[in-house]
Amino acid sequence: MSTFTHPVLVRWSDIDSYDHVNNVRYFDYLQEARIAFLADVFQTPGVFFDEFPCVLVSQTVDYLRPILLRHPPYDVDVWVEAVGGTSYTLGSRIVDRGGETELVYAKATSVLVAVVPETHAKRPLAEAERVALVGRLPSDLRQ
Repeated sequence: MSTFTHPVLVRWSDIDSYDHVNNVRYFDYLQEARIAFLADVFQTPGVFFDEFPCVLVSQTVDYLRPILLRHPPYDVDVWVEAVGGTSYTLGSRIVDRGGETELVYAKATSVLVAVVPETHAKRPLAEAERVALVGRLPSDLRQ
């Protein structure tokens, strides 16, 4: 698996009344990492949405432990799980690698669909998109 890692810092405003990161903020961390990952995959920092427009159509998150406020960043790992004709699936997890063992705080699955920018209608993945995404699949899943 070709895993991309993006560091995320917890902000004071992310903390809720239980003194841990509010669950909805996990989606923000996953989004930040997903955007950085796709910019890396498509080699178009900051403008890949112009070249390869897509929308997030589904995201599930399994919360495994609370994230606490601290200075060292947590890592968000992102990888390609599947590539279809018009969509692709990304796996993600929020991880702490700061101690003796790796602690996983959340696992997520995100499905993105390629769209026509003007209408947001579903479109087939462009060949360049497909090649870039398939290149990030685990070798046993590449076609």
